Amino acid sequence: MATEFAHEQWSSRRAFLLAAVGSAVGLGNIWRFPYITGVNGGGAFVIIYCVCIIVIAIPLLMAEVAIGRRGGQSPIGSMQKLIAENGRSRFWTSLGWFSVITPTVGLMYYSVVAGWTLDYAVSAMSGTFSGYDAKQSGDGFNAMTANPARMVFWQGMFFLLTIGIVAGGVRKGLEKAVTYLMPGLALILVALVVYSAVTADFSGALRFMFNPDFSKVTSSTILMAVGQAFFSVNVGVGALITYGAYIPRKVSIPNVCGIIAFADTGVALMMGLIIFPLVFSYGLQAGEGPGLVFVTLPIAFGQMPFGIVFGGLFFVLMAIAALTSSIGMLEPAVSWLVEHKGFRRVPVTIFTGIGIWLFGLGALFSFNILAGFTPLDHFPLFEGKRIFDLIDFVTANVLIPVGGLLIALFAGWMMTRDSLAAELGLDQATTFTIWRWLVRFVAPLAIVAIFAANIFGN
Repeated sequence: MATEFAHEQWSSRRAFLLAAVGSAVGLGNIWRFPYITGVNGGGAFVIIYCVCIIVIAIPLLMAEVAIGRRGGQSPIGSMQKLIAENGRSRFWTSLGWFSVITPTVGLMYYSVVAGWTLDYAVSAMSGTFSGYDAKQSGDGFNAMTANPARMVFWQGMFFLLTIGIVAGGVRKGLEKAVTYLMPGLALILVALVVYSAVTADFSGALRFMFNPDFSKVTSSTILMAVGQAFFSVNVGVGALITYGAYIPRKVSIPNVCGIIAFADTGVALMMGLIIFPLVFSYGLQAGEGPGLVFVTLPIAFGQMPFGIVFGGLFFVLMAIAALTSSIGMLEPAVSWLVEHKGFRRVPVTIFTGIGIWLFGLGALFSFNILAGFTPLDHFPLFEGKRIFDLIDFVTANVLIPVGGLLIALFAGWMMTRDSLAAELGLDQATTFTIWRWLVRFVAPLAIVAIFAANIFGN
């Protein structure tokens, strides 16, 4: 156990915030939030989602970052140190392993969708979507996914970018990248919101997103909001334990976690204000589902003024968000290998990245070469699921919830009150008591509810 390994640290609070917000803001905000909101009817879902961010996501976010900074190492090394410090069972090392395995497995399929964003950015800027109707858009998406060479190329390009950034280390790689990528993402986001406000049905989008109709709320709506809040800020994936290990002691964890959650939620809401005006202006369906971005929006971009420019910017925005998340997904495994195995960062990053890419080809080929391959059909829960679907299902419905549950239980019940209070800097007893109650009881119950709904509801 390499308990004395010394990692680099972020050069400033701003650097950590940019990296953490970048890790949290990903395809879950850009792709998933708009279609989940559309399927669940808009305003009421948005309000429930925002409440869940406050009472579930932020307390868990604070717990995850506190574990990382207290441990000061990779997720596995941090857990080994905290187990010794608090006199707990070695069972809790499993939290460290989950925090390395989950992002590694998730990156295998996440990179496939990220590759689509690069492909669509080029297609949009080249005018491919001009004059698109519904059939052409659907056929275009199917043609892309049916072409293995095309998908391998774009997924490979995405991995090259991710590997290049992570290989540079904390300051020369991660920090330098987010210093440019996150302001770029913010500028594109604001430009697209302004464009939607000027050219599309912005008032309709505002009514849809912020005029709640609670009569349409069901138990499923609430669970979807809890799940989206949980996954949106990247809790349970492992990146924030790793990033937390690089935070200087002077940085306030509650403050930065509040900013991360606020920024993450703001991006999700702004994406709604970009997408829904276009959807309503061009007679498209808000409840389209997962195809909302890749099938429905190209129709709007093909018809709107300056659609080539703004369609290109939209998919560049998606690509940047995917990239800032992917570097946080690759970093935990690299950090552990450098820390515990003594490898040099550059070769181990290349080796690990290529390994994940190769294993991820199974997910990519699920749309073409292996389209009919559903290996676990003899299990009812997995019947009809391709490799891509299996990795997606296991990551989202098993690995992330279990990792989040372990974070809540360890921080809430296994760490001492004094060590937690010192790490979080919560001087007021009432504030700390409320936080601990949320982590001990509310968050675990919410995670178990999500887990049960996803497993037994399928």
